[in-house]
Amino acid sequence: MLGFSPYKKHANKFNYIPRYFDPAKEAREQRRAELHGERSDQHGEYTPGQYIRTQREARAARYNKQEQGRGQIWKKLAIAGLLLIFISLLYPRLAELFIRMKAPRTTVQSTEEFDPSRPITVVPNDYKE
Repeated sequence: MLGFSPYKKHANKFNYIPRYFDPAKEAREQRRAELHGERSDQHGEYTPGQYIRTQREARAARYNKQEQGRGQIWKKLAIAGLLLIFISLLYPRLAELFIRMKAPRTTVQSTEEFDPSRPITVVPNDYKE
């Protein structure tokens, strides 16, 4: 019980001396900021809830910006997916079509001559009257 005594002559005092505070420098920075238009304390008197509202509005703006960024990511992913589908499904077919159109057409001509001794193949007719 070092230094404790139930019989004190005076209460404990809080003696706080700011270490890095210069009132002249603070006033100078405030005047300079007001002249440059960065900060102004001329908004009037404090209204109850003013700081809470500004924090809430800043938080909502940050959240909307993040959501907008997520939306752009989803749009980019959708475009990339559609591009992959196009490349994998449609591109080979279109390339084959263009190659076929570019190649010269050849007509199939029978090089065989008529042989009367060869048997004739008969195809059955499914048409009924």
